[in-house]
Amino acid sequence: MKRTGNRPARRPHVALLVETSLASGRDILRGIARYVREHAPWALYHEPRSLEQSAPTWLLNWQGDGILARVQTPAMAEAVRATGIPTVDILGVVSGTGLPLVHVDDTAIGRMGAEHLLERGFRSFGYFGIEQENWSERRRRAFAETVCQAGFALSEYTQPRFPTDDDSWEATTDQLARWIAALPKPAGIMVCSDQRGQMLLEACRRGGAAVPDDVAVVGVDDDEPLCEVCNPPLSSIQPNHAQVGYAAAGLLTRLMAGKTPPDSAILVPPLGVVIRASSDVLAIEDRTIATALKLIRENACRNLRVDDLARQCGLSRSVLQRRFQTVLRRTVHAEILNTRLKRARELLQETDLSLAEIAERTGFKHQEYMGAVFKAQLGTTPGRLRQTRRP
Repeated sequence: MKRTGNRPARRPHVALLVETSLASGRDILRGIARYVREHAPWALYHEPRSLEQSAPTWLLNWQGDGILARVQTPAMAEAVRATGIPTVDILGVVSGTGLPLVHVDDTAIGRMGAEHLLERGFRSFGYFGIEQENWSERRRRAFAETVCQAGFALSEYTQPRFPTDDDSWEATTDQLARWIAALPKPAGIMVCSDQRGQMLLEACRRGGAAVPDDVAVVGVDDDEPLCEVCNPPLSSIQPNHAQVGYAAAGLLTRLMAGKTPPDSAILVPPLGVVIRASSDVLAIEDRTIATALKLIRENACRNLRVDDLARQCGLSRSVLQRRFQTVLRRTVHAEILNTRLKRARELLQETDLSLAEIAERTGFKHQEYMGAVFKAQLGTTPGRLRQTRRP
């Protein structure tokens, strides 16, 4: 620590207006803590709070240096702006605040949910969202675009964030059950947040839809207690909120040093899907193609070739290609490549293996070819993706 004379330099005082009631908020706090340990010893001001709480009264006269806030309302946005203190928003539900934003990439989350269900062979899809929530709408839009690009239709259902007095839990669940009952089966449904997952699964039971055989469900946030209390346990996308906290702390450091805020939001891509019983199924009537998918997932990274796969399935290459395309609307080669990409992303974010080692382990010819495939398929490089690795 630098000293001024015989006195240590004052640590920056940073307020954390981040809820502890949700897994996303707690993960953000973990990311902030990691940044502080690694880079900047701050004096942190934080108290347990819920997402809906207003800004604390002490903020009005607080003489701090920076604020990291989950800005939930216009009033809260005004309160933090009134301090004149550098602030980073890490929620993004209030538009037009003028505050720099670090947030999960909702578009990538919606796309990942659709891809997860498409990979399992679903051809009927639903999205369960929350009205007038921009993050839910972004996820819905990306989910719908991905499903439609694959050649399938989507049914949508939304509920208000806060039910009225007339909307009891029982009544809203029954209404949701009627929507589920009307979906062509088998169906894959993405729910915008794990917090609505239990209601959706209860509605499936009321609508006579077995999970995951009739309806497969994937949520968002990987809130483990919420996912495990569901019956069956809820599959969920990991948005990487810890990296949001880490990146927001880095941005706040630059703002407190007088740097100019970025022109656009910093978006953190999701880590992947944690597969639990609610979506652990293959919705494919053609059992030979279901077997082919299983063999691809087991062997794609072992230099599996289309001819080898056709032989193991007892089909000619042309027949396998035709049936695969008919059932899944994609080629065998595309499925093998997607499986290799998925495994490479996991190794990039969860290990310290070199790029050359990862390329070898995932069936790519060499590191340069893997990089070219990442750029073409994902619009990024392996090196950039590794920067969003799991803390």
